[in-house]
Amino acid sequence: MTARILVVDDVAANVKLLEVRLLAEYFEVLTASNGLDALEICENGKVDVVLLDVMMPDMDGFEVCRRLKTDPATAHLPVVMITALDQASDRIRGLQAGADDFLTKPVNDLQLMTRVKSLVRLKSLTDELRLRAATTRNIGIEELLSRKLVLDEVCPKVLVIDDKEVSGQRIAAMLRGSADVEAVTDPHAGFFQAADGGFECVLVSTGLSQYDPLRLCSQLRSIDRTRFLPIILVAGEGEEERVVRGLELGVNDFVVRPVDQQELTARLRTQIKRKRYNEQLRASVTETIEMAVTDGLTGLHNRRYLDSHLQTLFDRAVSRRRPLSLMITDIDRFKSINDRFGHDGGDLVLREFARRLRKNVRGIDLACRYGGEEFVVVMPDTEQKIAEKVAERIRAEIAGTPFDVGGAEPQTVTVSVGVSAIRRGPDSVADLLKRADIALYEAKNNGRNRVVAKAA
Repeated sequence: MTARILVVDDVAANVKLLEVRLLAEYFEVLTASNGLDALEICENGKVDVVLLDVMMPDMDGFEVCRRLKTDPATAHLPVVMITALDQASDRIRGLQAGADDFLTKPVNDLQLMTRVKSLVRLKSLTDELRLRAATTRNIGIEELLSRKLVLDEVCPKVLVIDDKEVSGQRIAAMLRGSADVEAVTDPHAGFFQAADGGFECVLVSTGLSQYDPLRLCSQLRSIDRTRFLPIILVAGEGEEERVVRGLELGVNDFVVRPVDQQELTARLRTQIKRKRYNEQLRASVTETIEMAVTDGLTGLHNRRYLDSHLQTLFDRAVSRRRPLSLMITDIDRFKSINDRFGHDGGDLVLREFARRLRKNVRGIDLACRYGGEEFVVVMPDTEQKIAEKVAERIRAEIAGTPFDVGGAEPQTVTVSVGVSAIRRGPDSVADLLKRADIALYEAKNNGRNRVVAKAA
C-alpha cells in the first residue's frame, strides 16, 4: 500500500523517527516543521494522511487541524494527532477539532501503522469520488458540487450491538441527544438489522460471549448494503491486538472502556461526517454525470468525459510515478456494415462491441466511445506489455464470435488496435493519444485485425 504521509513536528528528531518508521512500510514521506508549511503542503494536494504534533510554536496542532477541516479543499484529509499530552480533555479537544485519531507518545509502532493504513484505505475511496466530482466541474456542472453538504441537519441513526444488555444500554444512553440509538443483544439479529435498518454507524462490543465480534465486522464489510457503513469497536483495556486486527479488517474507529461520553460522541460525529460527505459526492456524481458524459447508444463514457478525465488520470500517474497505458480500437470496415445492413444493424454491432469491450477490462479502467466506430480504453497502473495482452484478448474476443446485425446471418467483425503508454521524461496526453493513433494506423495498413504498440 503506497501513500504520501505528511509528518508535522517542530522537533527534528521526532520527525526523523516517524519518517524512518513510515519509509520501512514503503510510504512516501513529506515533512513540515510548522503549521503554516503543513497547510500549504496540504492545499497543494500532495497528502494522503497527516501525522500532526500538537505542541508547536506560532500555530498549535489543534488550530492546524481546525483549519484543514474547515477548508473544503482539505476537509477530506485524515488527520492523526500525535502528542505527549495524555489528558482525556486534550484527546477530546483534538477529536472535536476534526482529528480522525489522537495518539499519545510514545506511540506503539503496530498501532500507528495499522491506523495509518486504515485511514489510507478510507482516503482512497474519497479520492476516487472527488476525482469523478472534479470531472463534473470540468464539464460545466459545478453548481451541483457547490451545494452545502448535509452534515448536521439530520439526527444520525446508530445501532449498538452488545450481548450484555446493561453495557449496551449504557452506551446507548451516552449517545442519546446526539443520535437516534437502537441497542440489540443478539449479534445475528444485529447483523440483519444493520443491513436493513438505514443506520449510519454501528458500534460493536468486543465482549460478545457467543459470537466473534471481528467476524461480525467482517460480515458487515462483505455485503453491499453495509460495505461503507462506519463501524466503531467498543473494546476493553488490554485488547490492543484485537483492535489492530479490527482496523485491518476495515473497522473505522474504536473506543476503550471505560468509555468517555465526550470522546465517544466526537468519534461518532467524525464517522458520520465522513460517511455523509462520501455519500453526497457519490450521489451527486451518479445523478448528474450519467446523461452528460455517457454515450447513449453503447452506455460507455463519451468523448466529452474522456477529454476531461484523461488529463487527471495522466497527471496522477506522472505525479505518483505509476504506469498508465491507453488503447484506441477501430472496428474494421464498419462503413460496409452500415451500407449492407443499415444503421440499425450497425448500432447492434456497436452495442455488442461495447459489451465485449467492457467485459474484458477492469472496473478501474476507463472505456469510452471516442467517436463513430472508434473506442478508447485508459488503463491506470498498467505497463504497456500488459496493455498489449489485454488488447490482443479484446481483438480475439471480437473476431471469435460473429455479431448479430438484425435478421441477416450473423457477421464476422474484426478490430484493429493501437496501444501506447506514458514515457519517461517529457510527455503529454496529446502525445500519448498520438502514439496510439499512429499505432492504430499501422494496424490498419498492415492488414487489419491486429494489435500494434508504439514503444514507450
